[in-house]
Amino acid sequence: MDGQGETATGDFGPFGRPIFTDAQSRGMDRVGVVDVGSNSVRLVVFDGAARSPAYFYNEKIMCALGAGLAETGVLNPEGRRRARAAIGRFAALAKGMGIAPLTAVATAAVREASDGADFRDEVLRETGVAIHVIDGEEEARLSAQGVLLGWPGSYGLVCDIGGASMELADLADGRVGRRLTSPLGPLKLREFTGSKKAFKAHIDAIIASLHAEMGHETGMRLFLVGGSWRAIARIDMERRAYPLTVLHEYRMGSRAVTATRDYLEGRDLGALRQKCSLSEDRMALVPIAIQVLDALVHVFRPKDITVSAYGIREGMLYEQMPQEMRDRDPLIEACRFAEAKDARLPGFGRVLYDFVIPLFSRADWQRQRIIKAACLLHDVSWRAHPDYRAEVCFDNATRANLGGLKHGERVFLGLALLHRYSSRRDGSRYDNLFALLSDKDRKAAEVLGRAMRLGAMLWLNAEEAPGRLEWHSQKKTLDLVLSAHARPLWGEVAEARFKALASSLGAVGRMRIKG
Repeated sequence: MDGQGETATGDFGPFGRPIFTDAQSRGMDRVGVVDVGSNSVRLVVFDGAARSPAYFYNEKIMCALGAGLAETGVLNPEGRRRARAAIGRFAALAKGMGIAPLTAVATAAVREASDGADFRDEVLRETGVAIHVIDGEEEARLSAQGVLLGWPGSYGLVCDIGGASMELADLADGRVGRRLTSPLGPLKLREFTGSKKAFKAHIDAIIASLHAEMGHETGMRLFLVGGSWRAIARIDMERRAYPLTVLHEYRMGSRAVTATRDYLEGRDLGALRQKCSLSEDRMALVPIAIQVLDALVHVFRPKDITVSAYGIREGMLYEQMPQEMRDRDPLIEACRFAEAKDARLPGFGRVLYDFVIPLFSRADWQRQRIIKAACLLHDVSWRAHPDYRAEVCFDNATRANLGGLKHGERVFLGLALLHRYSSRRDGSRYDNLFALLSDKDRKAAEVLGRAMRLGAMLWLNAEEAPGRLEWHSQKKTLDLVLSAHARPLWGEVAEARFKALASSLGAVGRMRIKG
């Protein structure tokens, strides 16, 4: 698989079949992928929007399949037993969901072990699941494509760490370039025999070699893929008392990595593990992984570090996407899918966007897409109890599996939707999250929420706008121009919402009937 011509040539890789048969499709059929790693075995069942698949089911079992591999050359017997049982469970689940057969890929442990082929044969014989083994460069490429699924057009360096290996891949102009693999997986490093000084020198030497081979300039963005990196990010959140624990798109600087390394030293790892909701097996590898990350950051000197929850599994889906589908915005696609599935009046989000956008004439394309996302999501939580609808909207936006969203943008989106249903936010249990926004952004989110609240009062149908807003920022006047057939929709509640919107802009509101 070279990442470019698979769907055209009929080579569908581990899937063995086309996943996206229609480039125009907005939804996808449910598909299950098993990732057999050196440390864990995971099943993910994807569903939902074709361009932004959601996790219908996600289960991970820590098996440590690669433990002791460097010394023995074979898979860990207990890990092998646990992995086989896990895959058997996943096969049964897939059958119950009606999505069999599963697609399974294996990485470093299975490809390096002398009994890897025997393990694959055993799994196929006992569970019916065929495991496809990918090499290190392919692993790096698929991980990088997983990043592209969430961030189209990304550039920088993707670093995917597993139990027995660590891969690097270069991203530029939304394409995967040079990629390398290394033996810097923490499960393998745990078997290193020697002094602390020798251990550090071993890591430093490999990273220096990777840097020389990659020829990467400093100042790029570093994308982190893999469970050990996510565990470190979660600990960094705990260290900082960070209010939003969504790992995807969490950002750190080089100094934060060093600070977290120091934070771990001398700490009760058991207590910290419980605070951060990490497994015992995962936590045992963190002190090793943080040394690798610290050395990596010291040598490559990225301008910022971003955690990606997307990796190989998502990269396999991206592999099959037609270019037309890849070019779509994953955030907008996910929101369109949610509107079509859950809104009372699917399609009205587009009308609402056209209604509110005059208030944001200076918004750049990044802000415009968040405004569009809010309009598409404005009504998807209508089934929630009215007393809690605002909170449900906020929780959904800030914690949902949405790609292409920075943390600040998540909170902006959530706050706008909160104001879609509530005029107040002071004293909310979300006050600490609001701190991720500037005063200006908090105000803009309030204006957007109030504008959506007004627009929702004036709906006619999903095709026809009831009127338009005219915002004169210099004169501080806001005009609502209603179409004649929308006149009956204007009443006391609509008038009150219009006045609230004008007030949030510090403006005088005026309403007139067109024609």
